[in-house]
Amino acid sequence: MHLGNSIICPVTGIPMIALMGVTAFWAFKKAKKDLTKDKVLPTVMLTALVFCLQMINFSIPTTASSGHIIGAVLLCAILGPYAAFLSICSILLVQSVFFADGGLLALGCNIFNMGFLACFAAYPIIKKSFANNPIIAVFLASIVALQLGSLAVVIESSISGAMSGAITNSMMFASLMQGIHLAIGFVEGMFSAIVVAIINKTGISKKFSYTMGVLALLLAGVISNYASKKPDGLEWSLLNMPEGFIAQTQGQIYQISESLQAKIAILGTMPSEIGNLLGLAVVALLSFTVFSIMAKKAQA
Repeated sequence: MHLGNSIICPVTGIPMIALMGVTAFWAFKKAKKDLTKDKVLPTVMLTALVFCLQMINFSIPTTASSGHIIGAVLLCAILGPYAAFLSICSILLVQSVFFADGGLLALGCNIFNMGFLACFAAYPIIKKSFANNPIIAVFLASIVALQLGSLAVVIESSISGAMSGAITNSMMFASLMQGIHLAIGFVEGMFSAIVVAIINKTGISKKFSYTMGVLALLLAGVISNYASKKPDGLEWSLLNMPEGFIAQTQGQIYQISESLQAKIAILGTMPSEIGNLLGLAVVALLSFTVFSIMAKKAQA
């Protein structure tokens, strides 16, 4: 669901970057009230694990598409909405800056679609409805979060002009996006529910945190090599659009964004194992820095 620069125009992309920047600052202020020093390690390890899980594309049966777990609802269920949102921000920032996975111009939209909607809409609302059954809440919230995010992609691309022309183009895009992300959301919901069920029974100890770290290393360095190479849900939807989409590649802001990203996205040009492991290290360092600062401020 990572939007590239060519789908989002500056009129849409720049305000969303500003809005998500303000939201991240607000989340930082809120999350630091509850974050203690002993929570830093599991928070960092969970963030690293979700970063690596997003590398693992799985094939969607009966389609020529693939999907991957986003993990925002999973993070939200374990860490709470504010810390989870900051974790997703860290992940998407590293992906965009160092891997060119998601455009710089589209970073605000991607954070909104994959982080904000899951952390502050889907999970909180469904959690209230299923307060006595957190496993069902996580499962349903994962599906709803993917549906909301895929719908947001349609709206953002339409506002940007990528789906201009006939209203039926946007409706077709919406049906493709909703359909394929329903399947992806079902898989994510099952996975997230299982993980939350395990954590509810075992708790999060240092041993569990280190286990998540080892799993993240295995995902980044080994298992990612066996991920599906099929187009993801967004790419598949665009490929199945009868009239395609109108690339938003005009203007100086787009050119600057593309040029800058091409220069700094150095990890995406490396052999996948090396790039993935270095990306994991960057995410871990970034999240450790952010959450350690929060923990210090909480104690002050």
